[in-house]
Amino acid sequence: MTTAYITDPRFAAHTLAGHSEYAGRLTAIQEALDRHGVTERMAHLAATEATEAQLRAVHTAEYLQLLAWTETQKGLMLGPDTYVLPQSFGVARLASGAAIRGVDAVLNKEADNALVCARPPGHHATPQMGMGFCLLGNVAIAARHAQNAHGLKRILIVDYDVHHGNGTQDAFYADPSVLFVSTHQYPWYPGTGAVDEIGTGEGVGATVNIPLQAGVGDDGYALIYEQVVWAVARRFQPELILVSAGFDAHWADPLGQINLSLKGYDYLTRQLILMAEALCDGRIVFVLEGGYNLNSLSHGVLNVAYALLGDSHLADPLGPAKGKEPTVGPLIAQIKQLHNLA
Repeated sequence: MTTAYITDPRFAAHTLAGHSEYAGRLTAIQEALDRHGVTERMAHLAATEATEAQLRAVHTAEYLQLLAWTETQKGLMLGPDTYVLPQSFGVARLASGAAIRGVDAVLNKEADNALVCARPPGHHATPQMGMGFCLLGNVAIAARHAQNAHGLKRILIVDYDVHHGNGTQDAFYADPSVLFVSTHQYPWYPGTGAVDEIGTGEGVGATVNIPLQAGVGDDGYALIYEQVVWAVARRFQPELILVSAGFDAHWADPLGQINLSLKGYDYLTRQLILMAEALCDGRIVFVLEGGYNLNSLSHGVLNVAYALLGDSHLADPLGPAKGKEPTVGPLIAQIKQLHNLA
């Protein structure tokens, strides 16, 4: 089993002191991978910046022109939470290029699967504007590249970040060739991702939102994957699975109120790998999104690496969440009815 690993020290150039999304996130991940002897077991591949054409496949020319203009400024904010430094657009292009490189590695059979540790994250970046710490839609751009460069017809994107991937949703909301499945806390930032947001036009049914109330944890997620995510994936029959891997749904994360443990995250990861093995010859790429507790983030990514390499190991220094979970049964029933699942 060959796992491609794509990261780059240049991602550290985009960082703002005191901000939750900063260079120390990747440093913590790399230290965990090194400490546990995992880094050396993966195939290291270099990324290049995404091209203008690759970016234009998702983002508007006007927004890309705005980002190019920021390279001449001293630093500014896109809204209240998303910083842009003069070097940020270049780093964001590299992050999108890293996701593209992971897709190429898997589809060109250089590797069986891939782990992309890039930043800034991307799933909140809409075609028209960056937000939520995100500048470019890394996973969306990689999905379009898989279609445009490799001719894929059906791509499944699964997002298990605590926040709804509104940017990814917007990119494919009318597109039946990309199935977007998101589990996320709701109502929560960015306020999108209601259960009845299911797509528009030809894309109706190709967006599956699973909005969760605070406190849902390992058991609720397991039921959702078993009864909803597997069902929609089997019906769709993807040729590639891309995972927006955010670790802020862990109970210890400061930016969410969902109660997944590292064991629960590991279950989701391994279910997605099994899904890829069953439906698309194992072709799966995990791309980092959120996660702001360095301990849960770094061990979460470490466990993804273990799973991709075929190891049974689980690193969980934090243990389970406390408290009783709210039930997800009524939500599952509603989703099954909306999406015509048996």
